[in-house]
Amino acid sequence: MATPKKHLSHSKSGGRRSQIHLKLPEIFYCPNCHYPRLAHTVCPKCGQYRGKTITASH
Repeated sequence: MATPKKHLSHSKSGGRRSQIHLKLPEIFYCPNCHYPRLAHTVCPKCGQYRGKTITASH
């Protein structure tokens, strides 16, 4: 099995891992009621998706 020839410093390994992180979800606004929602989901307030009513509003 291969082993590393040199010790990798904390700075080097931390710099490599700096790209591995969670991204915040992009927020979209419903064109009908302007309520913030996630992309490709039914609006939780008015129940519309792509101009059609999917669920009954609350």
